Amino acid sequence: MTIDNITHAKEKKSRKSKEVVVNESSPLLPSKHEGDAGFDEFNGASFSGAVFNLSTTIVGAGIMALPATMKVLGLFLGIAMIIIMAFLTEASIEYLIRFSRAAKSTSYGAVMGDAFGKVGKILLQVCVLVNNIGVLVVYMIIIGDVLSGTTEDGVHHNGVLEGWFGVHWYSGRFFVLLVTTLGIFAPLACLKRIDSLKFTSALSVALAVVFLVVTVGITLYKIIDGTVLMPRLLPDVYNVTSFINLFTVVPVLVTAYICHYNVHTIDNELEDNTQIKAVVRASLTLCSSVYVLTSLFGFLLFGDATLDDVLANFDADLGIPFGSVLNDVVRVSYAAHLMLVFPIVFYPLRLNLDGLLFPSARPLVQDNLRFASISTGLLVVIFLGANFIPSIWDAFQFTGATAAVCIGFIFPAAVTLRDRYGIATRKDKILSTFMIILAVLSNVVAVYSDAYALFKKNASLQA
Repeated sequence: MTIDNITHAKEKKSRKSKEVVVNESSPLLPSKHEGDAGFDEFNGASFSGAVFNLSTTIVGAGIMALPATMKVLGLFLGIAMIIIMAFLTEASIEYLIRFSRAAKSTSYGAVMGDAFGKVGKILLQVCVLVNNIGVLVVYMIIIGDVLSGTTEDGVHHNGVLEGWFGVHWYSGRFFVLLVTTLGIFAPLACLKRIDSLKFTSALSVALAVVFLVVTVGITLYKIIDGTVLMPRLLPDVYNVTSFINLFTVVPVLVTAYICHYNVHTIDNELEDNTQIKAVVRASLTLCSSVYVLTSLFGFLLFGDATLDDVLANFDADLGIPFGSVLNDVVRVSYAAHLMLVFPIVFYPLRLNLDGLLFPSARPLVQDNLRFASISTGLLVVIFLGANFIPSIWDAFQFTGATAAVCIGFIFPAAVTLRDRYGIATRKDKILSTFMIILAVLSNVVAVYSDAYALFKKNASLQA
């Protein structure tokens, strides 16, 4: 046997060993070479498909809250924080990938289980459930608000469909969300491989770009017209309360970058999984560019009148030609974007719920009854939550942001500090310690600030 034949035999054996490890250590995820229906001709996901799927995971509802962070931090500090958070996100994902390779783990839960045992894995799964259910309910509520309108403080804001067709049963929230769930969410949720969503993910990214391009165009028109005021460049800190308020933007920024629960799934499906670091870097570069431009031009356009959800600012007259048409373009493109983001966030939610309820069962994709039952149950819960919870932004800040901080920073940093395989450098441990301190401190201060603001609001209403 020649040296080339020996080398080829070793590589073939190594690939087979790797496939066995994937199936044993991660019962929730299919091998890309399985003979299950729909997988027998799948030879691995492409680089571009992986970038689109990860980018779609990142760019969700968080993009609409970023211009408001500029109002709190000012342009200079706000843009700097967006860039810093991108670098910290890349570092935390790199830690997960590195320790996954060392532990031969193929899921985030498996990494946590390897580092902290069963308790660590369950804790991660619970955080993903809390975060993703909250995010998806928020997505559906926003879609309902955009298309069917919403009432805040006794004032009704017309939705796009109400503006087009008037107030009818078929433009109402319940019917619109029912059609959206049955016609878009359910079919996309039936796909068993995340790579199958690469085309809808690409369209989702394109719709986010449409929103950005329209916003930039409107802002440039108003700058030339001389109706845009000079924005605040630095934060306005004048007392302890205003200083504490600066920390409230950190959970928003963390939530905007959360994608960790999908990294392993995308990595497992890649044709060449040595590309995962390049995929992460490309996705974060793309999303950071969109975030910076959206924050910059959104804050330039609306200034101190920028609302927590900048989409609400597009409900009023923009004072430009074809303003109402552009308002509809912005809102419809954003609603469609969220519809296509939904299945990407739903995918890890289903996997983690299955792992929590059936930890020893065969892979979910091989059990059609279990797959359909879990998918249907989650869709029903999210649909009911979006219809019967009038506003969950406060709840989202308390639960979603807390879980997001754990998923994005605390857990990857804790795995690195645990360092079971002795592969973390001193720099890694210093950065991990900084991540945990920043996450805990900012989250505690943010929750306190939100609770205090909610208490004052209720007190003023009672008075």
